[in-house]
Amino acid sequence: MASDYDATEFVDTDFQARQSPQASANALAGALQRAPTREEVDSRVAEAQQKLAELKRAQEDLERERSALEEVRRRQMEFQNGRKEVIHQLTRGLGLLQEAEFNSRRDAEQMARAMVDLGEALKKVEAVHEEGWTKDNFNIELTRALTAIENARMEWNGARLKFPILSAAPKEATADAATGTSSITPFAGKPFAELCKLGLALTWPLALVALLAFGGLIAVLLSRR
Repeated sequence: MASDYDATEFVDTDFQARQSPQASANALAGALQRAPTREEVDSRVAEAQQKLAELKRAQEDLERERSALEEVRRRQMEFQNGRKEVIHQLTRGLGLLQEAEFNSRRDAEQMARAMVDLGEALKKVEAVHEEGWTKDNFNIELTRALTAIENARMEWNGARLKFPILSAAPKEATADAATGTSSITPFAGKPFAELCKLGLALTWPLALVALLAFGGLIAVLLSRR
């Protein structure tokens, strides 16, 4: 008796297993090679626009951060340069003021000693009273008086060398000198037009005489011809 027919007995399962990956790859390649649909293009355009917007926002954030960093750098440079400048100015100013203060104190001390010396010399000169001299002590008192005057003159000359203010001309002498100068030049300060008028008034007689002499000379020359 014949056995029942089985269709699976004629199917090579190993061959089918080897052929199924190749078939899947071919199907995928076919899907990739086909033209994109309208919906796929719109979706990709939307994704690209979204990415561009995100990149633009990131760029703006970076620009703001860069601007903030540049401002911080500018302020740091301003602080460093200003600090160096101020330190240099203050150090130099302190040095100059210290030197000036030392010189002023030294000049004040020297001036104080000069005032004491001048005061003592003045007292010694004022203490000389020649009306109290007698015939017996005349030579001695005169010698003392001359010595006091010479010492006072030395003190005065030394003080003049140290302090130029003592050699300055008095205001009254300066005013007198200015007055004398103005008296020597009476026409100083007058306008030019007035000076011209005065010059013409002083010189017109001479000009007239010269003109007459010139006219006479011309007449003589004409008569000879």
